[in-house]
Amino acid sequence: MSDSGHILVVDDQQEICDLVREYLSDEGFRVSTANDGAGLRAAIAGAPVDLVILDLVLRGEDGLQLARELRGQSDIGIIMLTGRSETVDRIIGLEMGADDYLSKPFHLRELLARVRSVLRRGAAKGGGDKSAVPRARIRFAGWTLDLASRELSSPAGEEVRLTTGEFELLAAFVNHANQVLSRDRLLDLSRHREAGPFDRTIDVQVGRLRRKLEDDPKNPAMIKTVRGGGYIFTPPVESE
Repeated sequence: MSDSGHILVVDDQQEICDLVREYLSDEGFRVSTANDGAGLRAAIAGAPVDLVILDLVLRGEDGLQLARELRGQSDIGIIMLTGRSETVDRIIGLEMGADDYLSKPFHLRELLARVRSVLRRGAAKGGGDKSAVPRARIRFAGWTLDLASRELSSPAGEEVRLTTGEFELLAAFVNHANQVLSRDRLLDLSRHREAGPFDRTIDVQVGRLRRKLEDDPKNPAMIKTVRGGGYIFTPPVESE
């Protein structure tokens, strides 16, 4: 597999930065490293970055602060590195828009799989050859989802920004409308990996989508919870 893309590894442990840089470089990626928020900003200012591998615990500004800053500025891919005991912070990181997470210690092959998955999901927005992508628009409840450009428009015609994870989850819903989808099935459809024990990734992303789509996120009309089953997307769906 021939890979491309610029990856920024942000960790205050230089040995981890060096290890990940060497491994991903051997897989065909361009890799830069930084040890803190200042280094992250300098690297992004110096060259376009496609994906940030961001440690949750850093000196000074922590990974959550930096993830919030990154997501407020762009749709850049974010994979967070977390400790096994940092479940709450991991969930907060996903709430802030991280696309995926990996617990330390991790296997480099698993990190590579996550990197490829996030980059693949973000490729359409990253400026790839869109002439090869079928043009398709999905309409539901006045909303329009463009599967080629990955753009979501509200009933008022306003663009609503989606992270790559949010887009993949919404695409899974509209492509399987009026079907009860378990969390494992949604994780497979949207993230191409199996769920781990207590994996709340889908619940977090559903919550984010509800806040963007629903008039009353606490009483959702479009993405409904099915007790013991998962979720169901209820609006009629039309495609162009």
